[in-house]
Amino acid sequence: MSSAVDHLLRTPENSTFPDGSAIPEWFFAASCNTNRDKKHYKVTDYGVLPDRDNLLQTTQLQAVIDQAYNNGGGVIVFPAGTYCTGSLFFKPGTSLYLEKDAVILGSREICDYKLLNTRIEGENVIYFAALINADKVDGFSISGEGVIDGNGLDYWRHFWLRRKFNPNCTNMDEMRPRLLYVSESKNVFITGVTIRNSAFWSCHFYRCDYLRIWQLSVTAPKAPVPSPSTDAVDLDVCKNVLIKDCYFSVNDDGVALKGGKGPQANTAPENGSNENIIIDHCTFGPACHCTLTCGSETVYNRNIILQNSHLDNAARLFYLKMRPDTLQMSEYITVRNITGSCKLIFLANSWTQFRRCPELYISGGRKIVLENLNMTCQNICQADKSDEYTLENVVFAHSCITSKAPLQIEFEDGRPFDFSTTKITVSK
Repeated sequence: MSSAVDHLLRTPENSTFPDGSAIPEWFFAASCNTNRDKKHYKVTDYGVLPDRDNLLQTTQLQAVIDQAYNNGGGVIVFPAGTYCTGSLFFKPGTSLYLEKDAVILGSREICDYKLLNTRIEGENVIYFAALINADKVDGFSISGEGVIDGNGLDYWRHFWLRRKFNPNCTNMDEMRPRLLYVSESKNVFITGVTIRNSAFWSCHFYRCDYLRIWQLSVTAPKAPVPSPSTDAVDLDVCKNVLIKDCYFSVNDDGVALKGGKGPQANTAPENGSNENIIIDHCTFGPACHCTLTCGSETVYNRNIILQNSHLDNAARLFYLKMRPDTLQMSEYITVRNITGSCKLIFLANSWTQFRRCPELYISGGRKIVLENLNMTCQNICQADKSDEYTLENVVFAHSCITSKAPLQIEFEDGRPFDFSTTKITVSK
């Protein structure tokens, strides 16, 4: 297994974060966390049966995890085959490995997912556990060549049916489990596997520090049944994150930054900031609504880098999703060396779909640089002048953009945008 950071070169542009602070050595370290020194627990050695026509085996699988934990830790190994389960809970010292052709298949019944106190949509609430859960599990890893399949089709159908008779229903009104939830953990490593068909968010990380996501494929369809809110990666109050060499094509955000919502969001102890995030050498497929989104449940984001990546007709490149009921700030963000195509490159707006209160909290984005973009799009920038948010120092630098629509900025004199070093070609 090669280094997880082969392409993150030590060039001047990569030596510091956007605010000028040094990128920690951890981002350049060749650490792959292969679990070689841990005891392996192959689930089929403990009474778990592969390929048994969706036979639910939650109890048997959890027993293997618990035994490994009670014996001082180990790697839970899934050999080739399909294993149907409800929510599983990994414990300190345990990790997950899926061999080639191994599939963990989520149950289609919501009653097979434990109801518990968890974090979802910017709040700590009673909701359903994910398919794979790891809380306070420092050093946790998921690796291998297998698949974790959320089996989400029935959940998607039920969601859209509910929306037909209640257009105002929220994501959580239709009960759906996430696929992966890791919380309150350090030195987490996710690599190699395919994550697909989540019923809700695909990978949710809450209060994680030093998180590597490498060579991960996350997919969920937008047709024939759209998979609602299947964000590939949600970072929720996370620091020091490297997302590298991944493929994301889901029917919502590729990478979304979360952190809290509502009038007291910026003072609640369970909420917080996302800082020191690098997304490098990734591809974002056509199902993605947006490559990188700050919001809609976010408080503060700082030192975010998206670089050396390709968009295969994703809907948007960068989105500031401002909630007027939440005080938000996203700053020192760099998007650079991006190729490919999308409908819209930059979007900022006031997001009011589920507004909680009539009071207005002025949010903002500043110190945002989009540079070395070589892209085609339908429209370059959409950011209406608004009393509900502010923008400062948004720079498009040294880029070549071909757009079907001419550049239109509604802010006075074009401010706060700077396109002075960017070549824009309007296609017919």
